Amino acid sequence: MTDTHPRHRLADALNSPVRLSIVAALSRVEKADFKVLRDTIEVSDSALSKQLTMLEDAGYVSISKGRSGRRPRTWVRLSRHGRDALDRHLAALQDIATLTPPTTMP
Repeated sequence: MTDTHPRHRLADALNSPVRLSIVAALSRVEKADFKVLRDTIEVSDSALSKQLTMLEDAGYVSISKGRSGRRPRTWVRLSRHGRDALDRHLAALQDIATLTPPTTMP
């Protein structure tokens, strides 16, 4: 048995719809504020925080904290590794969606 099916190229960390949504949203911007990201992908603070930790551990995002005036802010940025993983993941999904089984002759 070989591992040629495109599913073998899927990034495990992006198999969660929430993590895929986070990385996809971040791919469109330089960085995103935690609250804007939370509202964009429609999850709770705790769900976003948990998923961001997993993505940070995988090296897909970087998280920085700062202040805007007196308000604390958390910024999230997609890493180069994360962008590459998203590109490979989407290409694998496209390959899965367009895979045609070989025809067999009776």
